[in-house]
Amino acid sequence: MRSSLLAFATDLLDEGLETVADNVQNRAGAGGITLATAYHDARDVFPHNPWRVVYFQEPGAVFFQPTRERFRELELQPVVSRLIGDRDLLADLVTVARRRDLDANAWVVLLHVDRGRAIEQFAQRNAFGDPYVTQLCPSNPDVRAYARALVGDVAMRGVAAILMEAFHFLPFPHGYHHERAFVEISALTSFLLSLCFCDSCERAAAGRGVDVSSLRAAVQATIREGLLTDENDPAAVDDEMVVRSLFGGELGGLLAARSDVVTSLVEECVEAARGVEPETVVVPIDPSGAIKGYAGGQPTGPPAPSISWRLGIDLARLAQVADAVEVMAYATTAERVLVDLEAYVQALPGAPKLGVILRPLRPDCDGSENLRSKIDVASSLGFDRVDFYHYGLARLDALDWVKFALATTKER
Repeated sequence: MRSSLLAFATDLLDEGLETVADNVQNRAGAGGITLATAYHDARDVFPHNPWRVVYFQEPGAVFFQPTRERFRELELQPVVSRLIGDRDLLADLVTVARRRDLDANAWVVLLHVDRGRAIEQFAQRNAFGDPYVTQLCPSNPDVRAYARALVGDVAMRGVAAILMEAFHFLPFPHGYHHERAFVEISALTSFLLSLCFCDSCERAAAGRGVDVSSLRAAVQATIREGLLTDENDPAAVDDEMVVRSLFGGELGGLLAARSDVVTSLVEECVEAARGVEPETVVVPIDPSGAIKGYAGGQPTGPPAPSISWRLGIDLARLAQVADAVEVMAYATTAERVLVDLEAYVQALPGAPKLGVILRPLRPDCDGSENLRSKIDVASSLGFDRVDFYHYGLARLDALDWVKFALATTKER
C-alpha cells in the first residue's frame, strides 16, 4: 500500500522540510507527504509545532506559485498564501521528496474556499437565492474553468498524486464560523437547504426535463414549513429513492443533473492533469465517512457510501473517470471501518483503485493496535493506498503508531 501523511504549510515551514520528511520517512515509516496545496479557513491547534500553537488558516489560499498564463483569462483567480511569500512550497516538497525517494502529493481543496463576498457570483445558492459564500458551485462555468486550471497547474509540479477534496456540492451542515440557528433544523430541511439553485444549476436541471420554477417553489415552501413547524420527516433523507420521488419526482431530475455536473467536473480535472503530466494520479475524495464520523468517531446507521448521492457523487461513475477513489474512514472501531469499506467495494464495481484516509489520533484511535486493525481491514479488501490525517494536528507519538501499523500489516 502507498502511504503518506497529510500536512500543512505551517508544518513544513515551521519544522523544516527536512525534519518533516525525516519524521515521515523514518519515525512513521510512511512513503510520502501530502501537502495541503489549496485549502480553506480553519482554526487549528498544533501540539508539536515549534513556533505556533493556535493558528487561523488563510481563507481559500494556495501554497505554490501559480502559472499566471493559465489563469489570465479567468474570472476566478488563485490567492497565494502570505505565509509562503514568493516561495513555491509544493515545488520545494517535490525536490526534497525525490531526493529521499518519497512521494510528494498535493491535497487540493477545490471548491470550498472561504473567500466571503468575493466569491458571491460563483457560489452555491439555495432555493431562496441566498449565496453560500464558503463554497463555489461546480455547475458554474467560471468555477469549472478555475478548477481545471488549478489541477493542471498543480500537476505541472511533478507530484505523484493529487488528492482532490470538495469537488462536489457541499452539504448545508458543513457550516460557517459563528453560525446561528435557534430553531431545530431537521434532516430533510437541512438537505433541501443544501440544494443549489444558481443559474447554472437551474439550466442543468432544465436540461434533464425538470420544471425548475415549480420545484424551486415547492422546495421553498417545504423549507419554510420545516423551519416554522416540526412537520418534516427526518428519516426521509435516509432513503435515496424516497428523496428522488419527492415533489412529483422533479427532485430526482435535479439530483441526476447534480451527479452529471460532479462527474463531468472530475473528468475534466483528470484530463487537465494528464494534459501536462500523464503520470500524475488524480484521486477524488468522497467525504461521506467524515460527514458521519468527524465529530466523535461514532458513525451510525447505514454505511458511509449510502449518503454520497446527497453531494452529487455517483460512485460508480466517479470510478470510471478518476484514476482512483479515496474515502474517509473516521471511526473508532475496525468493525465500523469494515462496514464502510466493504460498502465502498460493493458500490464500485470493476475493482477500481481505492484509498482510505485514517486518523491516527483521538477520537478515532487510541493506539497502534487500533490503527493496525483498520489498516488490516483496508488491505484485506484490496485498498492500495492509505493516507493519515494529520501530521501537524496529531501528537508526534502518532507517528510511532503509524510505523507499527504499517510494518505489522506488511508482515501479515
